[in-house]
Amino acid sequence: DPIDLCDKHCEWSLNGTLIDLGNDYRRHMTGGSLIISNLDKDQDTGVYQCTAFNTWGSILSRRASLQFAYLDNFKTQAVRSAVNVREGQGVVLLCGPPAHSGGLTFAWIFNEYPHFVQQDSRRFISQETGSLYISKVESSDVGNYTCVVNNSVTREKVLSSPTPLVLRNDGVMGEYEPKIEVHFPDSVPAAKESVVTLECFALGNPVPEISWRRTSGIPFPSKVKMKNSNAVLEIPNFQQEDAGMYECMAENRRGKNAARGRISFHAKPHWLQTITDTVLSIEENLFWECKANGKPKPSYSWLKNGEQVTPEGRIQIENGALSIAVVNLSDSGVYQCVAENKHGIIYSGAQLMVLASPPSFSRSPLRTLLKARSGSEVTLECEPQASPPAITLWKKGNEILQRSERITLLPNGTLKIANVTRRDAASYTCVAKNQFGTASTTGRLLITEPTRITMRPTNMEIIVGESIVLPCQIACDPALDVSFSWAFNGQLVDFQRDGDHFERVGGSISGDLMVRNIQLNHGGKYVCVIDTDVESLSTSAILVVKGPPGPPDKVAVEEITDSTAQLSWTPGRDNGSPITGYIIQARTPFTVGWQAVDSVPEVVNGNTLTATVVGLNAWVEYEFRVVTRNIVGLGEPSPASAKTRTEDAIPDTAPTDVEGGGGTKTELVITWEPVPEELQNGEGFGYIVAFRPVGTVTWTRAVISTPGVAPYVFRNDTIPPFAPFDVKVGAYNNRGEGPFSSIATVYSAEEVPSLAPKRVRTRSVSAVQIEVIWEALPVIAERVLGYEVVYWEDDTKPDTVGKVRISENYKLVNVTGLRANTVYYLCVAAFNTAGPGPQSAAINATTKKPPPDRAPLNIQWTMIGSTLTMHWDAVVAMETESRVTGYLVVLRRHRYNDINAIPTNKTTVELSLSANDNYLIQIKAVSEGGEGVGSEPIHIQKLSEFTLVPPPSRQPSDLFFLPA
Repeated sequence: DPIDLCDKHCEWSLNGTLIDLGNDYRRHMTGGSLIISNLDKDQDTGVYQCTAFNTWGSILSRRASLQFAYLDNFKTQAVRSAVNVREGQGVVLLCGPPAHSGGLTFAWIFNEYPHFVQQDSRRFISQETGSLYISKVESSDVGNYTCVVNNSVTREKVLSSPTPLVLRNDGVMGEYEPKIEVHFPDSVPAAKESVVTLECFALGNPVPEISWRRTSGIPFPSKVKMKNSNAVLEIPNFQQEDAGMYECMAENRRGKNAARGRISFHAKPHWLQTITDTVLSIEENLFWECKANGKPKPSYSWLKNGEQVTPEGRIQIENGALSIAVVNLSDSGVYQCVAENKHGIIYSGAQLMVLASPPSFSRSPLRTLLKARSGSEVTLECEPQASPPAITLWKKGNEILQRSERITLLPNGTLKIANVTRRDAASYTCVAKNQFGTASTTGRLLITEPTRITMRPTNMEIIVGESIVLPCQIACDPALDVSFSWAFNGQLVDFQRDGDHFERVGGSISGDLMVRNIQLNHGGKYVCVIDTDVESLSTSAILVVKGPPGPPDKVAVEEITDSTAQLSWTPGRDNGSPITGYIIQARTPFTVGWQAVDSVPEVVNGNTLTATVVGLNAWVEYEFRVVTRNIVGLGEPSPASAKTRTEDAIPDTAPTDVEGGGGTKTELVITWEPVPEELQNGEGFGYIVAFRPVGTVTWTRAVISTPGVAPYVFRNDTIPPFAPFDVKVGAYNNRGEGPFSSIATVYSAEEVPSLAPKRVRTRSVSAVQIEVIWEALPVIAERVLGYEVVYWEDDTKPDTVGKVRISENYKLVNVTGLRANTVYYLCVAAFNTAGPGPQSAAINATTKKPPPDRAPLNIQWTMIGSTLTMHWDAVVAMETESRVTGYLVVLRRHRYNDINAIPTNKTTVELSLSANDNYLIQIKAVSEGGEGVGSEPIHIQKLSEFTLVPPPSRQPSDLFFLPA
C-alpha cells in the first residue's frame, strides 16, 4: 500500500467483524502484524483485513483468506465389492476420496505394499477423480486394488479398503471402438501464468492411442508437454494466446472417439494507472482516475478512510474516476480506488490534503540583490504559497508597475523587463493577497556592463611531453562575481582528479589553463567557460598533439633464404606527424634482446611497407619487428613476427683458438674454440681435426660428429714426448665441409720430472704460517715448470691435505692459513704439464702458539703541542698463547689515506701528529704467533681547529674538543 500507517495504529477484522484483541488470549498484534496462536479451524477460518489509521485518515489492506487443510479417513469397510470383468474388457475402479480440504494426489496399490500400479498406455490414474482406469483387462490384472490418497498440504495419507478385480469365465471380450471415460470439462477457466492440466483416457480393445490438437489448427508451442502416454496435456505459464478449444482423440483399429472443451483465460486485476498523493487549495477541483486490467473486466469502487464513497452533489464517480468539485477542508483524508473481479481485488491508495492559508513568501522570497547585464531581459518570479492562490501586483520603489512595451506582467505573477538599462535599477516588491491575508517580498535590481573576453586561446600544434598555457582573460564589471571552468572534448576538466596534467593559473580575471606533460590523448577541443552573475561566455581552441608514431602491425615473413628474409608490414598511427621511416630489428635464441639488422633498401622510408633483411645466419630461428619514426622520434615497436628459420648452408666459419698440449705419455691433445650454434649453418654439424708432425706432408684426419666434444686426444705409442705437430680444425654439416682454421703448432704430451727436490727444510714463521725451502733440481731430460708443496696434519686426517704451487724460478714458499700450535707434514715435488714428479721425503714442522686474543687496556694519553703520548697496560700471554714480544701502534691518516705501523717493545709511545689532518689509532700486541687483537679505534680530529679537553675516563674511543 502506498501509505503505510500501521506503525501508528491498526485494527483487524475477520469476515467483516472487528476482532477484539483486548479479550483474546490467542491473538495479538506486533508492528501491525496479526499473530494467532493455537489455530482453531472453526474459529479462525475466513477472510481477514487490516485497517490502518492516523490523524490524516485510514486505509484498508488487501484481503487475506485463511483455510485449513485436512484429510479424513475412508469409511470403515473390510473389503469393497468385487468388480467382475471379462478379459479384454475395460474397467474403472473408483477411489471415492473421503472429506478433505487442500490438494490431493492419488496412487493405487496392487495386492500389497509396496507394489504400486505403474501407469502406461493401458492403465491410467486420474489426479482429478482418483479412479484407476484399465482400458483392456488382462489376466495379470487380477488381484486386490487399494486407493492411496495424499494431502499435498498436510502430507497426510489414507488408504481405502481393497477392491478385488475378478475375471469372468464366460469368454474373452471382443474388439470394440474407444470409449472415452476420462475427459476434461466443456469449459475450463485458467488463470494467467498458471499450469493447466487436461486429462483424457479411453477404454477400448485394442488399447486406444491418445492424441491432442487445437480445433483452430494452431500448433502447440514448445512449452506444452504430453505425459502418461499422452493421457495428460500440460500447459505451463498459461497466457491469453493459449485460450481456445482443445480436442482429445482416442483411436484404435475399430474406430475413434473425441472429447472437446474450451479453455478460457482469466486474470485477477492489475493496475495500469494508480492514484498519487495530492495537495489542493480550498475551492480547487479534484480529479483522480485509476485504471486496471483483468479478465473479466474489473469493476471500480472508492473508499475514504476505509468507508464507501457515495456519489452525490460535488462528488461524482464514473468508470474508475473520482471527481470532487470545489474541495473544502472536510474532503481531506485517505482515499482508495478498488478494482475487483471474481478472481481478485486490488487497492490503490493516496492522501488528499486540502489547504487554506494566507500568502507567504517563506519558501520563495525574491533574492535580496539581483544582477542583470545591460541590454538583457530580466525575469522576476512571484511565487507565494497561498490557499487559495493569491492575487499579485508589482511595485518599483513605491509606484505600482503597469504593462508597457518593455514590461510584461504574466498571469502567474511573473514580471519580465526587456532590454534593461541602468534606469531600471531599483527595488522591486511583489504583493500577494487572498481572503486570508496579504504578504510581500522585495529585492534590488543592479544593472552591470557586459563582460568582454580580452585574450583567447588559439589553435596550436605541440609535441608530446611539452607543456603549454591556454590563455582565457576578461574585462568585467567590478560588481560581478566571476568563475572560470574548462571543458575538454565536451567533458568538464576535473582539476583535482587530473591535477597531474591540468592546472588553473592566473588571477581573478584570468582563467588560463596550464597543460603539463602533454600526451597524445590530450589532443582535441578546449573550451573556456566564463560564468558571471548575469551571463555565461565561452571561447575555444583546437590543440593538435604530435607524438612518436604508433607501432606497425602484421609484420610477416614473405620469403626467406639462408641469409635473407623479405618482410612486409602495415603502418601504425602517425600521431599527428607523417611517418619518415622504419627500422627493422631481429631477435634469435642467441642474441641478447633485439638488434637492428641491415636491409635492402638500406634506408626504409615512410612510404615503404616491404624490405629485405640481409646478412642473416643460416639455419637460425628469427623473429622480426619494425619500429616507426617521424620528426618527433621513435615509436613503440610492432608485435613480433612469427618465428621463421633461415635455410641451411655449408659452414662458413672455421673454429678459432686452435691449441693444445699436455695430456699423458704418447698423447696429442688438441683444443679449439667451438663454433657457436648460430654459425653452424645446419643440422649434422661436426669438426674435422687434421694434424701431422712438423716437417712432414701427409695429414691425419679425424671426424668428430659431436659438436660439443673438445678437446680431441690422439693416442699412439710412436708419438715421442713433447714433439711439435702442425694442427688445423675445420667444420662440416649435412650440406658439406666448411673452411679450416689457420695452422697452429701443438706439442705432444711430455713426461713428468724424474727427480725429487733435495735438502728440503722448514721454519715455523707464526701461528698460521710455515716457510719451506729446497734445493733446485739439476738439469734433467724433462721440463720443470715449477714446484709443488703438499702438506697435511697427519695420515689420519686426509681432509687436511693442502697444496701450494710456485714457478720454477722460486726455491722457497710460505704455506699460510694453517692452524696454530699444530704439527704439519710437508714434501716437495717438481711438476710440468704431465703432472708432479716424485716427492721428497716428508718432514714435519709445528706452527707457533696463537697470539693473545686480548687488546691492550687502560690506554691513557696526553697532548703537548703536536706530540701525542700514549700509555697502556701490558698484555700478558696465557700458557696456550705465544709470549708477547712487543706492540704495534697503527696510525691511519685520513687526508692521505695511508697507514703507518710503528713497532715498540715498551708500553708507551710518542707520536708527532700533523695539525691539518684527522687520525685513527689502534694498538696491538705482537708475539711469535703474530699480531693480536687491536684496541678500540681512537679518533683524533684536526688539531688546528680545536683545543684538547681530557676525557672523563681512561678508556677513550674518541677525543673530545671545544672550539678554540
